[in-house]
Amino acid sequence: MFQQSEIHKKGKFSFVIPVYNHEQEVCDVIKKALKLKVPIFVVDDGSTDSTFEKIKKIKEITLLRHKVNTGKGSALMTGWAEAAKITNWAITIDADGQHNPKDAINLIRAIPDGQRPVMVGIRKGMSGKNVRWKSRFGRKFSNFWVLLSGGPKMTDSQSGFRIYPLPESMNLNVKSKRFQFEVEILAKAGWKRIPVIETPVNVTYQPGDKRVSHYRGFVDFLRNAQTFSRLIIQRIFIPAFIRRRL
Repeated sequence: MFQQSEIHKKGKFSFVIPVYNHEQEVCDVIKKALKLKVPIFVVDDGSTDSTFEKIKKIKEITLLRHKVNTGKGSALMTGWAEAAKITNWAITIDADGQHNPKDAINLIRAIPDGQRPVMVGIRKGMSGKNVRWKSRFGRKFSNFWVLLSGGPKMTDSQSGFRIYPLPESMNLNVKSKRFQFEVEILAKAGWKRIPVIETPVNVTYQPGDKRVSHYRGFVDFLRNAQTFSRLIIQRIFIPAFIRRRL
């Protein structure tokens, strides 16, 4: 049985939930997150559907808003800036309903005493029938390039269910503003010798016609290639002791 003291023992936690056009699932995700009784910061990243109108009715959260879509990484940084004023850990979770916020307890429990790692949830059930082959391939592809870029050896470098130490994660000089933010920050954590620890979490993939994904195949492939190329070049030509100071 989960005890609230388990959270307080590890530090001060908050949820930071980036949202973009997730009108169907976001309210349910927020309501489940509220059960953990920690502050919740929701960042609406320029949604054009009814997302903002729905979530602004939830009084127990702090709602932040970008007037235009600037990317997931940018939304996370906006949320962290506010969360860091009152907490020292940020739990991030996607707004599409694939994760249950209560699984954050598994991540919190796995934080070693006295350490400030980045915690990443390994998505279980990635072989299910509703999981697109592109998602399975993309995870393996991303794991390889994170390692080559100087980051840790990963099982699920594309998981958005994480816990970040604040303000350390805000000071990693991550350049990417969109989806690439979540892989670049793993590489930069490796450069700075911030531990990255993975632990299993559940995942539920909706059937293809119900799942909301903002990944744009060719465009995001080019962005990924640009990000990893930059990181690998820096790793090759900039000595490690200098990279740790950047």
